[in-house]
Amino acid sequence: MKISSIGAPVALFAAAALTLSACAANETANPGTGGSGSSAASTLAGKGASSMSAAQQKWIADYQSAHPGVTVNYSPDGSGAGREAFTSGAVQYAGSDRPFKDEELGAGKFGKCTADSNALDLPVYVSPIAVVFNVAGVKDLKLDAETVAGIFAGKITKWNDAKIAATNSGADLPDANITAVHRSDDSGTTNNFTDYLNQAAPTVWTEAASDTFPTAFGGEAAKGTSAVVDAVANGTNTIGYADAPAAKNLGHAQLKVGSDWLSPTAEAAAKIVDESKTLPGRSEHDLALKLTRTADGVYPAVLVSYALVCQTYKDAKEAELVKSFIGYVASAEGQKSAAAAAGSAPLSSAMAAKGKAAIDMPGLTIHGLRHTSATLAAQLGATLAELQARIGHSTPNMAMRYQHVAAERDA
Repeated sequence: MKISSIGAPVALFAAAALTLSACAANETANPGTGGSGSSAASTLAGKGASSMSAAQQKWIADYQSAHPGVTVNYSPDGSGAGREAFTSGAVQYAGSDRPFKDEELGAGKFGKCTADSNALDLPVYVSPIAVVFNVAGVKDLKLDAETVAGIFAGKITKWNDAKIAATNSGADLPDANITAVHRSDDSGTTNNFTDYLNQAAPTVWTEAASDTFPTAFGGEAAKGTSAVVDAVANGTNTIGYADAPAAKNLGHAQLKVGSDWLSPTAEAAAKIVDESKTLPGRSEHDLALKLTRTADGVYPAVLVSYALVCQTYKDAKEAELVKSFIGYVASAEGQKSAAAAAGSAPLSSAMAAKGKAAIDMPGLTIHGLRHTSATLAAQLGATLAELQARIGHSTPNMAMRYQHVAAERDA
């Protein structure tokens, strides 16, 4: 499978199905097993972020209802586990609350992708991270960034600390120890939360954003979103961080941004996407974002989750399955369905407009460049094995066609 036209991945933002196709489609008689109306038995495997587990369950239920011959399995084992599984080729796609880092990318590094294919980071899920709390007698809580950072860094240890009291006038704060709960696993939610702390309170939170919580800061650890929520809910005088829709029954602190106090709503979370830019140095097909967490009026603790896919898959059937499923996930219908079921924020109209502009841009296609490269190589006398490696196909059929075409031109 591949993104077949310039800017096509941005269709994720444009409320349209992804324009993904199989590089090896000409080698198989039935490349469209994952497309609309398919009834052939097929299985698609994904793994990754637990934050979007509810959204994935809804997307899968919707998709399987429309495609009764297809089974989609998603294991919410955490973003790190998802990236590892996708890199090794254990799954066809992954969910991650952060994009691949520059050093993690590169052609030939991903098990399901062809040798000349890179991975793509495609945003599909936007949700606020709530600072959740369970403190007897406290219904509402307001915290500025420095105070949040101080609590999770182990520098503020009592609920009636002067810094907490200063922004919560009239609250009955107990003279009790704070139990701060963090993720124990490799977590994109932790990466986003620590990125917020580092951007908004750098003098207090001196650590860089990280997938793993700094062990030196102490606190109670729990694996996965649901475990963090359970630990805060079942503990005493607890505080933690979690995907807001997954922690509806806990108190959600308001965070201070400028002079405003903002709650972790889907609407507030969606604004951060438009305030942020794609990471420098990425191809136009890669939509990894560097989130800006200090803009006025924008809730700062937000996670943007990505579908991690191949530019070009080795297997045409898998390409068509990913194309069809991720196309639904990214569509207006899929985004609306996730918002209703999981409380996420649909991708904004402003970002959708940027996506449409990118899709409408003319230009060479990746597949066209590969075709040109293979044609020239054949004309220069490349061997069958060399051509097969160049175009990334699993059988020599297409490589033989390039040789035959070159031979006819030379005759």
